[in-house]
Amino acid sequence: MSRIRLLSDPEHLPALNPQYAHRRPAIGLGPNDPKPRILLLYGSLRARSFSRHATEEAARLLNYFGAETRIFDPSDLPLPDQISGDKHPAIQELRELSMWSEGHVWCSPERHGQITGVMKAQIDHLPLNMGGMRPTQGRTLAVMQVSGGSQSFNAVNTLRLLGRWMRMFTIPNQSSVAKAFEEFDADGRMKPSAYYDRIVDVMEELVRITVLMRPHAEQLVDRYSERKEGGVVINPATDLSSIAIARE
Repeated sequence: MSRIRLLSDPEHLPALNPQYAHRRPAIGLGPNDPKPRILLLYGSLRARSFSRHATEEAARLLNYFGAETRIFDPSDLPLPDQISGDKHPAIQELRELSMWSEGHVWCSPERHGQITGVMKAQIDHLPLNMGGMRPTQGRTLAVMQVSGGSQSFNAVNTLRLLGRWMRMFTIPNQSSVAKAFEEFDADGRMKPSAYYDRIVDVMEELVRITVLMRPHAEQLVDRYSERKEGGVVINPATDLSSIAIARE
């Protein structure tokens, strides 16, 4: 059983005006091949879930911009610490998808002024260290929220805090959709609006920054504390900083 949600009409973007959209916004910033790999998480299990609808619109845009996307369906994800040893297929699949990814999109409803338990549970199932592998460290992150009332930024602010804790590079731009029930049609597609345009901006920026970081990803997450813990000694013959100092 796969928990990757399939997009309906993945290439249909009725709210996007292609006259103003770059198909490959990251050209010239770094290697565009292979496609940037983006994992998307949403925070509601409702049949008509606006965070899921917004996430699906984001995935369509990312595909349009040349990325490869996977949306995780959390409908059978257990609560953190509910399953001994985290031996549940949904937990394992979520972690595998994060290892596959180069960047994330997190979209939560705002509920009682905060992100939802569904959203937090997904993040809590992603450990900082997993058998020497790091499912989130060094990945880019875009944050989004939907609200039932007036515009707010409580959820995206919390998601930014969590992204920092998970050692991710959260991009500057973000999306907050107010009165989300007015912004989607009966088929769950987002109507043309300034809110939709902002999601376009955010996904465009996410692709750019993900590609920009590609050539430097390994160096950016190279930490003294982790080298010390793992007994990885610096080799002056191959270490670029040591070589540069020797040439001064």
